[in-house]
Amino acid sequence: MSGFFEELQRRKVYRIAAAYIIAAGFIIQIGSAVFPAWELPNWTLRLVVVVLLMGFPIALILAWAYDVTPQGIRVTPGSHRRRNLIMLIATGVIISAGAGFFLLPRASARKIDKSIAVLPFQSLSDEKENAYFADGIQDDILTNLSKIGDLKVISRMSVMSYRGDAVRNAREIGKALGVATLLEGSVRRIGNRVRVNVQLIDANNDEHIWAEDYDRDLTDVFAIQTDLAQKIASALQAKLSPNEKARLDQRPTQNPDAYLLFVQAHDYASQKDMRRDTSLKAEQLYEQAIKLDPNFAAAFAGLSLVESWIYHSFDPTPNRREKARRNADEALRLQPDLPEAHLALGFSYYYGDRDYERALAEFEIAKRGLPNESEAYFAIGAIQRRQGKWAESNANLEKAATLDPKNTDVLVNLCFSYMAQRDFETASKVLDRVIAASPQSVQTNILKAFMAAQWKGDLSAAEKVFSSIQPETDSDGLMTMGRAWLLMIQRKLPEALQVVQKFRGETLFNTTTAPCPKTLLEAEIYRLQGDEAKARTAFEHARVVSEQLLREAPDDPARHGQHGLILAALGQKQEAIAEGKRAVELLPESQDAFDGPLGTAALAQIYAWTGEFDEAFRLLDHLLAIPAHGLTVPTLQIDPAWDPLRKDPRFQALIDKYGAKS
Repeated sequence: MSGFFEELQRRKVYRIAAAYIIAAGFIIQIGSAVFPAWELPNWTLRLVVVVLLMGFPIALILAWAYDVTPQGIRVTPGSHRRRNLIMLIATGVIISAGAGFFLLPRASARKIDKSIAVLPFQSLSDEKENAYFADGIQDDILTNLSKIGDLKVISRMSVMSYRGDAVRNAREIGKALGVATLLEGSVRRIGNRVRVNVQLIDANNDEHIWAEDYDRDLTDVFAIQTDLAQKIASALQAKLSPNEKARLDQRPTQNPDAYLLFVQAHDYASQKDMRRDTSLKAEQLYEQAIKLDPNFAAAFAGLSLVESWIYHSFDPTPNRREKARRNADEALRLQPDLPEAHLALGFSYYYGDRDYERALAEFEIAKRGLPNESEAYFAIGAIQRRQGKWAESNANLEKAATLDPKNTDVLVNLCFSYMAQRDFETASKVLDRVIAASPQSVQTNILKAFMAAQWKGDLSAAEKVFSSIQPETDSDGLMTMGRAWLLMIQRKLPEALQVVQKFRGETLFNTTTAPCPKTLLEAEIYRLQGDEAKARTAFEHARVVSEQLLREAPDDPARHGQHGLILAALGQKQEAIAEGKRAVELLPESQDAFDGPLGTAALAQIYAWTGEFDEAFRLLDHLLAIPAHGLTVPTLQIDPAWDPLRKDPRFQALIDKYGAKS
């Protein structure tokens, strides 16, 4: 054997073997990284490994037999004993076999990307009113998958943007949503029979992984959903905990009619830009489902969520708050482990009571049961910004956006957060994501225009947006508010008055919970025109409307702030200041770092309108130094609301102080 090893060294076989191993390892490493990116089949990497392993003994034989010299490749001098050559070949084969034992399984095993998006199902039912049923089946499958912690599942709002797409590009959708697999399918319902066809698709190469057909009674629809969730989890090699498996096996109701009402209600409650009409429709349908099945816990949870949203967005009355809490409690009584019920109770604490600690505790429970549900992360992030924890809030809102990348509500809220922090560059990038997700959204383009005004005082974008909107599309007055604001800032007062007077309603939808009396806008325009008589008459009418709004929601800070401004314009100084202070007391910045500054800003404006300039400048100095959405140096410079302060030298000093920081 010593002679054999001496011969290996003399013939430089060691050196060739080492060089071959290093080169082969480098090739395998590069291939394992590049081949998946090139979307090459998995067998191509295995083939490369096999060829390299087979080449190793051949390389040893060639190194033994030949030598590279300055004169070219020459036969290595010396004897070629058969025994030595056999030992060399055996050694090469043994080394190759051992390497193959370790390398081939690793080359064969590509890491499974456990991410999926459940795309909207196509409705093949003859009756058009059954279209919502296909969405309901898709949504329930998505909800079941969302409960599996070992999966990444894209939330409903993002996938619904692909509803109605006749031709879908799996690769483009997978890239846009950040997932490796897609589930798509169709639903046909005829009476109490349901036919569901689904396909699981590899988003990287648009290949079908598997397909299933179900033809069942309507009462068996839950079994279909459970079976699909389990098969998808198995295909993606996702582990199911005992609790997760138990949740998949639970039936929400035994009543098919109640289920159909629930599906319709959920469809309304999950719509983008949910307003008064869709909220009230969802409320009515949930209540009908509960009448048919008083033990329908998920319907109670859904109703509670709707009531909390109504209370938070446009009807902050005690009755709404009580209904939200009562229904959440009933959902938990019926099913204590229902994650959606904990989510509903969390929003009841959050929106109804501003009890952040209890709300966060419920949202954490909901998040454990719905690890892929963006709404829990969104709610936690929203609370954290109210607590002044801006960095943590940004992280959770970004997480929600990752789970629901086309959900414009999440992205818009994230944009508002960055705007409040006056990080307009990041806010602009987020808004670009919103526009990419919903390019036709009027509200998004309006937000882009208002951000340009707050950031740089640029009104050209707002002019362009409003000029493209038809006035008759403004049912709630939000567009009228925007148009009037823009024209008033531009001092185009006759045009502003004309826009306001064309609106037929008594109040206009506002970005706060305080509907704006139409006569308040008219009064402000008359005052800017110098027509004090008409202004006073309009302010008196606005006060009557404002008093009614306060009777409906006596604890709403935004309504107190608005009422204070009306009283200030009417010369009732002390009463006006008292209303402004009441707004701040109801929602102090210490309790809400996000909306609290709005009350402070209203009080500052009341001070400005009542001649209390020292207090007005004190509050403005404070507001410009903290995160506060809506108030920036550019808007301070152009907004007529601050006209009473402009001649005071402190106004320019404030502009100079904070303008340099922006």
